[in-house]
Amino acid sequence: MAPVVKLKIGLTAISFLILLAYHLYLVHQVRKAPLKTSFGLTSRLREVWVKAVMQEKMDILAVQTLRNWIMAATFLASTAIVITLGMVGTALSVGKADELSQALNLLGGASEISWRIKLMVLILDFFITFFNFLLAIRYFNHVNFMITIPANYHPLATSDLIAKILNRAKIHNTAGLHGYYLAIPFTLWLFGSLWMLTGSIALVAVLYKLDRTP
Repeated sequence: MAPVVKLKIGLTAISFLILLAYHLYLVHQVRKAPLKTSFGLTSRLREVWVKAVMQEKMDILAVQTLRNWIMAATFLASTAIVITLGMVGTALSVGKADELSQALNLLGGASEISWRIKLMVLILDFFITFFNFLLAIRYFNHVNFMITIPANYHPLATSDLIAKILNRAKIHNTAGLHGYYLAIPFTLWLFGSLWMLTGSIALVAVLYKLDRTP
């Protein structure tokens, strides 16, 4: 195996390890010290919000807020599937996009098979992103009608249950957003492993700031 090929593989492996290590660290922080993370803190505050909405009968506020979340998730899901379909079309043909990626590759051009594999990874990322936003919309819709049910109408209509479903929706919404974030280094990977490594380091640095308690 040529030294340049080994270098490319090594840089790619390091990039994936950086991204994986950060997300494992984030999951650990959310579970062990949730209030030190943005997601953990907002999850607690959403529980308080649900209780306040149900106790104070703020049905209009709840419906409007959920509508905004559903609209945002719908837009992001639609964008993800459009990008996915566009990538599928690109993967099935080799043209100027491949030539551009070869020209910007600082470590030498990659084979057509390697380029298609990179595209498939990017397609998979956007497909998972799309699926997460679909699940977020599903749970938001559940909360949309549940939150307006008076607690004395049914024993299951509790603020704790509704808050749990809402936070489940936000888990998928956050996962979808991280899918968009990961698309940055995966897209840079099309232009070479060195670009991917640079993008991965920069992304983790930004996410570390965003995911900490605001």
